[in-house]
Amino acid sequence: MFKTAQLESVKAWISDPAHGVLSLHVRIQRGIRQLILDGALAVGKPLPATRPLAVSLGVSRDTVEAAYSQLHAEGFIERQVGSGSFVSERARHLPPRKRQPAKANTGPAELSRRGAAVFRDGGVHNFQYPRPFAPGVAETRNFPLPVWERLERQVIKEHGTRALLHSAPQGMEVLRSAIADYLNLERGAQASAERVLILTSSQQALSLCSTVLMDSGERVLVEDPMYHGARKAIGAAGLEAVPVPVDEHGMQVEAMAALAPDARAVFLTPSHQFPSGTTLSLDRRLAAIEWARQQRAWIIEDDYDSEFHYEGRPTACVQGLDAHERTLYIGTFTKSMFPGLRIGYMVLPPQLVGPMTAARTLQDGHNPSLSQLTLARFIEGGHLGAHVRTMRALYKARRDILAELVHRHLADFLVPQVPAGGMQMPCFFTRPMDERALVAAARAVDVDLLGMGSLYARPRNDVGFLMGFAAHTPAELTAAVSKLKKLLRKMV
Repeated sequence: MFKTAQLESVKAWISDPAHGVLSLHVRIQRGIRQLILDGALAVGKPLPATRPLAVSLGVSRDTVEAAYSQLHAEGFIERQVGSGSFVSERARHLPPRKRQPAKANTGPAELSRRGAAVFRDGGVHNFQYPRPFAPGVAETRNFPLPVWERLERQVIKEHGTRALLHSAPQGMEVLRSAIADYLNLERGAQASAERVLILTSSQQALSLCSTVLMDSGERVLVEDPMYHGARKAIGAAGLEAVPVPVDEHGMQVEAMAALAPDARAVFLTPSHQFPSGTTLSLDRRLAAIEWARQQRAWIIEDDYDSEFHYEGRPTACVQGLDAHERTLYIGTFTKSMFPGLRIGYMVLPPQLVGPMTAARTLQDGHNPSLSQLTLARFIEGGHLGAHVRTMRALYKARRDILAELVHRHLADFLVPQVPAGGMQMPCFFTRPMDERALVAAARAVDVDLLGMGSLYARPRNDVGFLMGFAAHTPAELTAAVSKLKKLLRKMV
């Protein structure tokens, strides 16, 4: 028979709530297997007969028999008619599993140089919850969910279980066509279904661009300051980011050739530069296109929230102006609809569609068919355009409210730079302050701020905050400004 401690160990496996989803015989089998793995039951050790063990555990004999049969099938025990069951000789070759103190496993993981660099860099930590003033977070409470539910039901009724199957890696043609038509109309793009690649996010698009277009060690021109997710995608691919200053007209494109004459690509957020919110002027857009033509380089255009432009119509996208087909256009529905949708896309030069699609299959393969089909109907039915128009008016009002609140309550500490578009507002320090300390202290009182100094090629600690306004009602903005005012008075 088992020793008392061994029997209690098996009983613990049976009664542990964490194992409640397992059938009873599996819990008994796992408990005995653990004793063998831990070395508590040595090779050749006889196991109790099924009947007395069943009595001791308070279960049926058939349950114990099923557990023993599974242990035998897995090679942990041997069974001989008339002699009983014994721990298998093969258990001698199992690696020791004696429980060690937790400190024995706290050493660093053995990673590749690239893996260590990615881990050291910390990955991308975007704001996932709509706490004031998280930048880049959309308002989801106004999304027309009943419309989405109705369209999804229509898709299920029409397609049945086919909507549950894999999608083609490039994405479903009906969605690619809807996106192309929408971009041609709203952004002045040169898009067709054949040139659209459906992805899960703009971050995936940035990763693909960094690994497919360039080799480790090559140089990429980037805005300074810039979106941290793009910087980390470039770094993870082993590329060198060459910073180009940004002014009130966007990236100083005229400086690119001198800064990196051998650059393979340039990364741009031309509609609303992140984080400054400035719009790249038309002459600089054309200059970037000419630079790419001469250099045989690529333009990576991230048009992340171009729908939300509040002062006149937005400037046409760079991709639509590029007759030389050197521009890769990145878009996402995270900002215009809701982040849980997990659908982004690229519009690619024709010669890159095949390579990018092949590279995508090595990541996640495809997007869910049901979501793609529903989104296609949402766009084709005019619901996306209507929702964007509604949210554009709402966001503009919230932008103006936040600007007024900062002027009225935080003028001793911050001056807002009211953007012509986007979902966040740069606010600059009016006096020396510790940016990192203030960001950490604000987080402790449920206020999320992005320190703009952290977005520079050479991080600074004296710039200001990027404050999101899109996902917050006037009352929420007012309450959060009050919290921030108290915090600033306390710490400055």
